[in-house]
Amino acid sequence: MLKLTLCLICLIPLSLRSLSAQDHGFGLGIIVGDPTGINGKLWTSPNTALDAAAAWDLGKNGGIQVHGDFLIHKYNLITVQSGKLPVYFGIGGLIGLHDKTVLGVRGPVGLDYMFADSPFDIFIEIVPVFVLIPKTDFTFNGALGFRYFFK
Repeated sequence: MLKLTLCLICLIPLSLRSLSAQDHGFGLGIIVGDPTGINGKLWTSPNTALDAAAAWDLGKNGGIQVHGDFLIHKYNLITVQSGKLPVYFGIGGLIGLHDKTVLGVRGPVGLDYMFADSPFDIFIEIVPVFVLIPKTDFTFNGALGFRYFFK
């Protein structure tokens, strides 16, 4: 994990190139919070994307969490001077590998700042989670992260 983080930090000088905002293509980065790990995002249209992570669940049970979400982005809710700041929301699922296997439904809501002249974005999200297995429960995930988008 440390090597991946260092590699991603070394990519920061690439952000000085003049590139368009990252609302297309594939991005890879890190997510920090609950869960903490590797995150990827694949744009499927200018307003929709698939987002996934393989991460360590820092909740009460610990373990590995893999999740995937379908996201819809609304660009006209918040205006910024430079770049884009869409609000996003969506639906997805998660699998947690803890003492017991956990299956749940996610409903992410967040903000994704897309730099005007950089291949990076940063995001923050809160995610209500409805756990279905091993027993029904309701909890939250929340994290912030950044991604590098490949041209």
